[in-house]
Amino acid sequence: MSSDDSKIKSADQVIRSGIAGGVAGCVAKTVVAPLDRVKILFQASNPEYQKYAGTWSGAFRAGTQIYKDSGVLGLFQGHSATLLRIFPYAAVKFMAYDHVHDLLMPTRAQETNLRRFSAGAISGAISVFFTYPLELLRVRMAFDTIHSSVSGKPVRPSCLRTARLIYAEGSPRPSLPSAPTPSVSTAPMTRDLFHTFPLLKFYRGFTVSLAGIVPYAGTAFLTWGFLRATLVPPAPDGGRPRATPLADLGIGALSGVLAQTVSYPFEVVRRRMQVGGLTQPGRWLHWGETVRAIWARGGARGFFVGLSIGYLKIVPMNAVSFAVWQGMKRLLGV
Repeated sequence: MSSDDSKIKSADQVIRSGIAGGVAGCVAKTVVAPLDRVKILFQASNPEYQKYAGTWSGAFRAGTQIYKDSGVLGLFQGHSATLLRIFPYAAVKFMAYDHVHDLLMPTRAQETNLRRFSAGAISGAISVFFTYPLELLRVRMAFDTIHSSVSGKPVRPSCLRTARLIYAEGSPRPSLPSAPTPSVSTAPMTRDLFHTFPLLKFYRGFTVSLAGIVPYAGTAFLTWGFLRATLVPPAPDGGRPRATPLADLGIGALSGVLAQTVSYPFEVVRRRMQVGGLTQPGRWLHWGETVRAIWARGGARGFFVGLSIGYLKIVPMNAVSFAVWQGMKRLLGV
């Protein structure tokens, strides 16, 4: 086989791997979209839904309230932005994992827990870097429960409208006689950076997200790889083990539970930072201030608010994600 043919085959494998991961992510996120919206409302302390937080039944009651107020579409508010983000995110994550896994562990004998964790952490970090602005759009749309009206009709948040609002946050506006001057909590250098490069506003909370994805993706893929190596027998030809779809579902669910537990405090901090432009207009909350605010309000438990619904969501999501990923890889011959 010539080098050109080898490159074409390699590119074809990368594309197939990306498609398998992207489809897996979209299917999994659609399954848990209503739970995802409720969890975001809890994590970001939305005042209209905070009374429901803290119990399993509260998640159901919050979902019921959303359904009464906005119908089925309300349960999927922000899901369009989710799909726009999740396909490239999952595609890059699983594609990067396949590539990094083969680089670090070309054979089954070379697999170690440290390498499994490293492969997952690296792939997660790469995917977050490329898709974070879409994640911010999704969270803002899911958090928004107050809709402006045109001719008496409610206007649902759209990707374009939400993006414009984020871009304009903190920008100088014509002063009104009665308008108070917004307080700004960050250093002048940070404010100047956001004003000089407005696109950086779409990376609010990125540093915390990057810190959180390392334990999350690392633990998820570590657990996934360890359990498959332990529970799934090797292929007869000595190649990679191929589990049944049911085994993929079970292993994926357990890996998601462990990963969610380890990384959840980072996720809560990130959500609060992401919606900072809505809850405190004109202020640029950094992660240290956000951590102190969460601690002052709820102590250690504040960093785990919504975790019960997080489990309720992460078990089916991760199970479906890993199972569909493996099924798509088998279907596409990856």
